[in-house]
Amino acid sequence: MKKQSRFIAGAVALVGVVVYLAVTGARSSMMYYYTPDELAARLTADPTARELGIKMGGRVVPGTVKYDPRTLDLRFTIMDIASGRTRYDVHHNGPLPDTFEEGRDVVVEGKLAADGSFAATTVLTKCGSRYEAVEEDFRT
Repeated sequence: MKKQSRFIAGAVALVGVVVYLAVTGARSSMMYYYTPDELAARLTADPTARELGIKMGGRVVPGTVKYDPRTLDLRFTIMDIASGRTRYDVHHNGPLPDTFEEGRDVVVEGKLAADGSFAATTVLTKCGSRYEAVEEDFRT
């Protein structure tokens, strides 16, 4: 009976360690970002939030993308997906993400500039949930 209780205690301890590692790993890999509406509300409540690094997610407004491949200067406007009301101009200097296009959902990371625009250090595009083949793929 003593061996069985040691085995059960060891199994419980092992399961506890696995659960602890899973929870802490998931917590550190989660990425919360503000929507433009949430960010505007936060800045209204606390203007000093402008000085913090922020992640913001929204949709690229069609017709606003300006990209210079020589200087890698990217400018576009991001809007709130749900309401479409709140918009921020975004400036990023770096390579254009492969899947970046107008109307696509993006997450930008950076700070709000003094003029109210968003100075992004990182631009991530959200990929579609499924792949749709283009007709050209079926030609031989």
